Amino acid sequence: MNKTVSLAFAMTMLVTAGAAGQTPRGVDRANLDTSVAPGTDFYEYACGGWMKANPLSDEYSRYGTFDQLGELNRTQVRDLVLGLDASAVPFGSNAQKIADLYAQGMDSIRLNREGAAPLFADLEVIARTPRAAIVDLMAAMPGIDAFFGTGVEADMLNVDRNAMYWQQGGLGLGDRDYYLEDTDNTKAVRAAYREYLHTLARLIGYDDAAAYRLVGNVIDIETRLAQAAMSREEMRNPAASYNPMSMAQLAKDYPAVDLKRYFAKQGINEIDTLIVGQPKSLQAVNDILESASEQALRDYLTAGYLTSAAGFLSDDFVDAQFAMSQALSGVKQPQPRWKRALSIPNGMMGEALGELYVAKYFPPEAKAKMLTLVGNLQKALGQHISGLTWMSDETKAKALEKLSTFVVKIGYPDKWRDYSALTVDPKKSYWQNVQEAILFNQKLNLADYGKPVDKDRWYMSPQTVNAYYNPTTNEICFPAGILQAPYFNPDADDAENYGAIGVVIGHEMTHGFDDQGRQFDKNGNFSNWWTDADAAAFTKLADALAAQFDAIEVAPGTHANGRFTLGENIADQGGLRVAYTAYHNALGDSEGEVIDGFTPDQRFYLAYANVWAGNIREAEILKRTKTDPHSLGRWRVNASLRNIQPFFRAFDIKEGDPMFRPENERVVIW
Repeated sequence: MNKTVSLAFAMTMLVTAGAAGQTPRGVDRANLDTSVAPGTDFYEYACGGWMKANPLSDEYSRYGTFDQLGELNRTQVRDLVLGLDASAVPFGSNAQKIADLYAQGMDSIRLNREGAAPLFADLEVIARTPRAAIVDLMAAMPGIDAFFGTGVEADMLNVDRNAMYWQQGGLGLGDRDYYLEDTDNTKAVRAAYREYLHTLARLIGYDDAAAYRLVGNVIDIETRLAQAAMSREEMRNPAASYNPMSMAQLAKDYPAVDLKRYFAKQGINEIDTLIVGQPKSLQAVNDILESASEQALRDYLTAGYLTSAAGFLSDDFVDAQFAMSQALSGVKQPQPRWKRALSIPNGMMGEALGELYVAKYFPPEAKAKMLTLVGNLQKALGQHISGLTWMSDETKAKALEKLSTFVVKIGYPDKWRDYSALTVDPKKSYWQNVQEAILFNQKLNLADYGKPVDKDRWYMSPQTVNAYYNPTTNEICFPAGILQAPYFNPDADDAENYGAIGVVIGHEMTHGFDDQGRQFDKNGNFSNWWTDADAAAFTKLADALAAQFDAIEVAPGTHANGRFTLGENIADQGGLRVAYTAYHNALGDSEGEVIDGFTPDQRFYLAYANVWAGNIREAEILKRTKTDPHSLGRWRVNASLRNIQPFFRAFDIKEGDPMFRPENERVVIW
């Protein structure tokens, strides 16, 4: 179960321009393409030089300034891992587990020698599983990715209590539209998927006929699941995915799924209510379990299991998985082995590595300075809320109260996760140890069931290059991984800091008031604290913003999905406006300094654009338009800025310029 997270990119701290011993850096002109006028295409003007200097390598389907920071982060984490010697530390220590997991991922000789052997015991179990025991298998075998997902999370209506959730799933291609649409792209993806499944089946010893049988059965079942699945736009409505049902009612309505037995197999016997995300999907799972042949069900489970395991096996499995990635994203070359190997301990033992990471890379003063900057942005957002013309005083008071109760998490958690119950044994296969890690994290989540919500818990590791807002805890979180160079430069002036890190902070804060976040109160409960008139006014503005993005053609014949990306677009615009106000609050009576020919406002907007500088393949554009709730970088810049009057003034953009939008067509929410 994922928290509501938002992609945000940042520098570390506020540094005052002209401070002793520092020189304002100003705009890096190498990033610009001055052959393009700011009023024609601001993204090209601000980022065109960077894009030309950083062409896509074969390893990437998209590469931007965020990815540059990701590369630095990987190098830092790898240095930490390479500094660990599993033979020199006690067996069972975090250092031993991290070092051995990484070493196993790097051991191509052993992986290629073992081939599919690490899978055979589990595959034999799947091959013998009768229809009635399929839910047992899904509950107990790590790596079975089929039909649905379950997990413990705060109850949306009572966020002090942990509840059990059920969510739709089981689609090997990840998104229902790949099964339902008949565009050239989706047809090509389905063809690649069929080839991928056939290859996996052959690699575990199936003959050609059996491999084609598996392909047909998997496509049939997954298409049925796709037809019943909620769209990504529908899933943006929290109320639609909150359907509490008693176990007695579930047993009556969906007898083939047998969820009581499923949870008992996971060690949870005292469960009376399950919050079902998508009842239509649950009905489809029930129908498939009743009507599909046992062979079809086994083939489907086998395919999901193979997809989970493929990246931890020999090169032929990895190559098959990469070919599927090529079809989806257009990437031309797999990541080097060390990056793939590093991602496993980094993901599955994230806080263990995080403890090492912050000790080396995150100075205490950075946290203090970030807290100061967050306070400045909080004040500015309060000014915006107070000044809204479309919102009543009654709702404003509650919005300001919610803003004042934001929980701010910066850098790293106060309490580190305990990994003592996880065993990593180098005598076992790589895949077996990964399965142990999957089980460990599953048990950790299930152990929360029925307990009070731990509001000090973090939902990203400290070394993660990202940030998030979580509505059920009303918190914004900025891990240490994103709070570093190249986004922080000690010589940068205030305009650049507010244009980058300031917008990011404002973005996360605005998520508390976007189309989803606004439906949660100051305590994190799903609750309507708006007057009907204010809710209607918000919806009218949000619909207009969605329509602006719907009109954008991101690739020939493909438009952006303004409804799917609405929350992020609201947060981008809010972040820009609020950070601009916070910056001018910091300037006070000063007009700021012109540096290298650029005014403070120009540097502010150029810094924001440079956050999103990047190159991207068309296949990746098509994939992200289906699966990513964030707009593409180009449109996070151009489309958002076209609603902001100070931007027009900063670059003298006037009616007739392509970047100009008439005042009566602009949408301003926060």
